[in-house]
Amino acid sequence: MTFGDLNLNTPLLNALDELGLSKPTTIQQRAFSVIMSGKDVCGIAQTGTGKTFAYLLPTLRMFKFSKEKYPTVLILVPTRELVQQVVESVRRLTPYMTVSVLGVYGGVNMNPQMEAVKDKLDILVATPGRLYDIILSGALKVKSIKRLIIDEVDEMLNLGFRTQLTNIMDLLPPKRQNLMFSATITEDVEKMINTHFDDPVRIEAAPTGTPLENIDQIVYKVPNFYTKVNLLELLITDDASMTKTLIFVGTKQLADDLYEQLIKEFPDKVGIIHSNKEQNHRFNTVRKFQSGETRFLIATDIVARGLDIAEVTHVINFDTPEVPENYIHRIGRTGRADKKGIAILLTKDAEKENLERIENLMNYTIPEQALPADLTISDVLTEDEKPKVFMRNTLVKAPKREDVGPAFHQKLAKNMKTNKKVSHKEKMMLKYGKPKKRTPKKK
Repeated sequence: MTFGDLNLNTPLLNALDELGLSKPTTIQQRAFSVIMSGKDVCGIAQTGTGKTFAYLLPTLRMFKFSKEKYPTVLILVPTRELVQQVVESVRRLTPYMTVSVLGVYGGVNMNPQMEAVKDKLDILVATPGRLYDIILSGALKVKSIKRLIIDEVDEMLNLGFRTQLTNIMDLLPPKRQNLMFSATITEDVEKMINTHFDDPVRIEAAPTGTPLENIDQIVYKVPNFYTKVNLLELLITDDASMTKTLIFVGTKQLADDLYEQLIKEFPDKVGIIHSNKEQNHRFNTVRKFQSGETRFLIATDIVARGLDIAEVTHVINFDTPEVPENYIHRIGRTGRADKKGIAILLTKDAEKENLERIENLMNYTIPEQALPADLTISDVLTEDEKPKVFMRNTLVKAPKREDVGPAFHQKLAKNMKTNKKVSHKEKMMLKYGKPKKRTPKKK
């Protein structure tokens, strides 16, 4: 099937042709007619399967110019980077259409965004927290929303946007179409669907946990952090094909620690991105990685969800994710557009159970690779890796003191106080050295 077989109009077909796209992905093909029917949709597909175009194409196909000032389409996404990506995708699909689109997100001054939403607007892309703040400010009305699209809803819930999502959906017109696209459907997501969606049609492009055919996976079993660093430096140095490599870590602190190690050996070739970094730093880092200015990007799972980085040659999991679905999202950044990708997992004994859960989810045993002969095995452990010694805190009862009287300290003479009454005569004697008599009053 080609895009020409779908019920797309000429402006959209011309835009797709200029983008060099001719065949829809599985999720795009399955979702198109169902969304066009006006039913609520719950789309399940792995990262990298074209979910963004899966909801944008039918949405733009049904788009009609409106004199209404406020937006008719609302797209909610979990991160600032994904806001930028979706806005850019809308613009790439609408060079031959008159569609106004705007993205709003946190981490920057809200005042310019409040002014921007007051202009004529058709499609609004937003993170839930910033959108709710703008609605409460009174700058934006959501009474005209006809279509709500929630992308990566499970990640939004993980990031703590449950309250904002619920409040936003309660403010929207009850008569609307709801579209939700995600890689996984958790119990919390199910509850949200049952509460706010109207008998949605489920579209599944690939079962959760299915390893992508275009990705070769290997695992190295490494004893500790610094040996992982040594192995990573060895792989980066020896493999010239790692021209665009994503290195995933589980925490922001681990990302910073790894960056400090790699930047010494590979200055100007390594970037880092996580939620504690400033907005401009995040955008610039991603831009440099996309353009090839840097070869390696250290990232937390914020990048694994939705951020579109083309032609990633390798994905290296520096740690083994506790949530097995996160491994699927991570490796889904490579092996796209019918190109081969390589996913490397560095794991240690403490992460054995995490690896087992990942392999059970995929129903696939990741082939183990022997450690290189010239790898330096470090015996230095991080604070987290050092064995924890638990000392029993036993309280020793003090021995009973017998025949001990009350505490007593002799006061100095000058501090001694008495209640002796001093007569006038004595006061005069102390003051003048002789008795002083009162002079009788003259009559």
